[in-house]
Amino acid sequence: MAPMAVFQTSFLLALLPLSAHQSEVSSEPLSLNVSISSAQQRLHLKWSVHNLTHPELKMAFQIEISRINKSNVIWVENYSTTVQQNQTLHWTWESELPLECATHFVRIWGKEDDAWAPHQRVWSSWSSWVKVDAQSLLGQGPPLVFPIDKLVEEGSNVTVCYVSRHSQSNVSCLLHGQRIPREQLDTHVSVFTLTNVSFISTWGSNFYCENDPDIIAGAEPGTVLFVSKVLEEPKGFSCETRDFRTLNCTWDPRSDTDLPKYRSQRYALFESFSGKTKSCEQKNWCTWQVAQDSQMYNFTLIAENYFRKRSVNLLFNLAHRVHPMTPFNVLFESVSTANATMTWKVHSLGNFSTFLCQVELHGEGRAIQQHNASSQVDGQYFFSGLAPATEYAARVRCAAKHFWKWSEWAGQNFSTLQAAPSKAPDVWRSVRSTLGSCNVTLFWKPLSKSQAHGEVLFYNVATEFLGRPSSSKLFSIPAPATGTELSLDGCSHKIRVTASNSAGTSPASVMAIRDPGNPEVKEERIQGTEDGVSMSWKPPPGDVIGYVVDWCDGPQESSCDLQWENLGPNATSTIISSDAFRPGVRYNFRIYGISPESTAYLLERKTGYSQELAPANNPRVNISNLTQHSFTLSWEDYATDSQPGFIQGYRIYLRSKAEQCPPEFTKADLPDNSEGCKHDIDNPEQKTFVVENLQPESFYEFLVTPRTRAGEGPAHPFGKVTTREQHAHALIRTILPMVFLLLLLTVLCYVKSQWMKETCYPDIPDPYKSSVLSLLKPKENAHLTIMSAHDCIPDKLEVVNKPEGIKAQFPGARKSLAETDRTKHDYIYLLPTEKSSVGPGPGICFENLTYNQAAPDAGFCGPVPAPHTAPPGMGGLLTAPGNLLRSLEPSYMNSSGETPAGETTLNYVSQVASPTSGHKDSPPTNSLELAPRSEYRMQMAIPPGLASPSPNENSSLSSMSFLGPGEHRG
Repeated sequence: MAPMAVFQTSFLLALLPLSAHQSEVSSEPLSLNVSISSAQQRLHLKWSVHNLTHPELKMAFQIEISRINKSNVIWVENYSTTVQQNQTLHWTWESELPLECATHFVRIWGKEDDAWAPHQRVWSSWSSWVKVDAQSLLGQGPPLVFPIDKLVEEGSNVTVCYVSRHSQSNVSCLLHGQRIPREQLDTHVSVFTLTNVSFISTWGSNFYCENDPDIIAGAEPGTVLFVSKVLEEPKGFSCETRDFRTLNCTWDPRSDTDLPKYRSQRYALFESFSGKTKSCEQKNWCTWQVAQDSQMYNFTLIAENYFRKRSVNLLFNLAHRVHPMTPFNVLFESVSTANATMTWKVHSLGNFSTFLCQVELHGEGRAIQQHNASSQVDGQYFFSGLAPATEYAARVRCAAKHFWKWSEWAGQNFSTLQAAPSKAPDVWRSVRSTLGSCNVTLFWKPLSKSQAHGEVLFYNVATEFLGRPSSSKLFSIPAPATGTELSLDGCSHKIRVTASNSAGTSPASVMAIRDPGNPEVKEERIQGTEDGVSMSWKPPPGDVIGYVVDWCDGPQESSCDLQWENLGPNATSTIISSDAFRPGVRYNFRIYGISPESTAYLLERKTGYSQELAPANNPRVNISNLTQHSFTLSWEDYATDSQPGFIQGYRIYLRSKAEQCPPEFTKADLPDNSEGCKHDIDNPEQKTFVVENLQPESFYEFLVTPRTRAGEGPAHPFGKVTTREQHAHALIRTILPMVFLLLLLTVLCYVKSQWMKETCYPDIPDPYKSSVLSLLKPKENAHLTIMSAHDCIPDKLEVVNKPEGIKAQFPGARKSLAETDRTKHDYIYLLPTEKSSVGPGPGICFENLTYNQAAPDAGFCGPVPAPHTAPPGMGGLLTAPGNLLRSLEPSYMNSSGETPAGETTLNYVSQVASPTSGHKDSPPTNSLELAPRSEYRMQMAIPPGLASPSPNENSSLSSMSFLGPGEHRG
């Protein structure tokens, strides 16, 4: 809301109460005056009656109030009162609609209402209408919202109006962000009705409007509704006195209706016997001064605020409302080991000096005694049966004779004196005999507070050798020790243990020590329950004065805290419970009988758990004897004694892709919620198992888990195994790779050998594939046949004469061969020739350069004229070709890469027949056209003695013929 609008509104509202609309017409019987209270939304009416017929007259009046126009009567009020001469009468009307929102009209008339004047009971004429127009004072300022900062009661209905300078405004208003329905009162006024308003905050709720052209941005008109809680009736109204001088009255005001801006809630006390009223400064208590001669009081508590008034009554006798003050000066006298006297004082109440007091004694945080005692101003009480060296707390409270309330507690602490311990220490021992001496470990439990009767300063240990009663030793062990070790000569002693404090020594605890030996007692398993570990035993044949059960939380006695429990001579069972017992821990119990001579001897051994747990880990499983259909599981190193429960057996889970289980297994849900098979082993000592009837080459998962009463071990990890393959499959899988590898090596070796052969040892060229054939031009038969080397017998040898002087190096040879500049060729006819003198026919000369590498410069190979007679010196060679070859073999074998100078080499000359139809014996049909001869060196060398010099040295070629078998030289 803009500051200017606020100022203007405040100024106008200040003027409204000062404006009075009145109509004083002397001719009218009533003169009416109306004033406005805008803050309270009230019209205050004042009128006087003219020309009363009597000084005092009872009259009735009727008041009409109209809104907007005179004919719209909204209120009719009948009012009766006694009127005196020249008296001004008053009446107030509160409007639910703010007065600034509409023009109001008021008029009144009256009549005499006395019973003794019936003829005068006629209504007077109406007074003139008095117009009350608060809007006319607002001027032409910005829009306004009425009422301004209205205080209303929670749950009531409130009407708010919006006054605009424009007609037919589309203004909308909101409360707590919620739009309120609008009602158009006239062209400039919009009315909004809020029903059942609720309390939200002590600082009020904002009501504002928007969407009006006259509204300035950021200065939206509005108002604040202050909602007060409903005033309630006070509860628990009570009054009492503590000294017979002042009454203290208290009550519960319940809801607080005050707001920071509006504080109207107030309380007052009214006493009807005295007629006095007192305003209370507090909302929940008030004081009243007691009159000396007053015993009865009748109070009315009045609570009121702007909207309501509440009241409650209380009637009482002062003597019955006495609340004594707290006792004081609490003391303790004559305190001993078991008794004490408590004294106290009470504040005097004049004639009311008898009190009922309550005394309580507390020990160890709880009340152990409670007593009532009658007391005057001074009181006392005697406590007995107290425990020595014990701290107590005592307290006292008192009430008046006519009980109304207890006073507050007053107390004090005290302690009784110490006394000698009343009970012998609870002693036990552990005996170990070595080489004639005894090592005794003594244990004792500290005495309880009720047994020690004070702080124990030390323990006395006296030992006496039974063989010499006069020989004894005394040891003092300072507290708070709970044991000691003794080394005794021999195992026949009596030991006494006492506890001492500043007041004396306790009774002695006596035990006799004997050589325990090594009794063989079988250990028995026991089970724990919710109450503890239960055990029983058989009574021994001899007399006993009691039993002792001791236990340890481990297998080794030296590594545990030894505990024990004493039992009577008639006990044959017990339940051992201890706060030190832990789940999953094995405890070893021993039961001893105590003889009349105070000697303990072992009766039975027990072992068990207070609470068994499931195994914390699974055994480590080894796999062996793996075959096609089975494998063996073993877990020999699994320690069963160190588990958190007794191992009752093992469970084996098996999982595979196969749906069927082996014969010894049953189908089950595995711990990981999968399906599989299981087999139970009930013997905890069995730590091997053979899984049989499996499929070859199959994958299996297995789990071996131990079982206790509490459940199984962990559900993981599963082991994995694959059964072996069958033999046929194994052989195939083994042989196939080997065969493939062998074939691969063979192919590689073959390819490599071919390459080696072609590189180092090439084949003899095939004449069929020789380029010489291209020189042969058969005229009629286009199919040429080349004789195979196996089908022909050599007919000529070319003798190459190599004089000394030049050495030719064989390719790959270590020595050079002597060779002339020009090689002379001699031809030897190996085949039998005809008797004609005609020279040899056409032929082809091949020189094998592959096998005869000594004559690379052999020259040409021309026609060889060969006589039919052998040359001189060659008679030895005129033999069969086989003889010739045998004669040539030594010479051939003699050379290993070098030909001596002067040796003559042989060249193979083949005599080619005319082409035939394909058979070697067929006669030639056509003559061959000779082409230049191709040379092939022969792979054999002729010894020097077999070659004869050429008949003509100048001739480059000489020939000789060899006779066939049966021929003679001519």
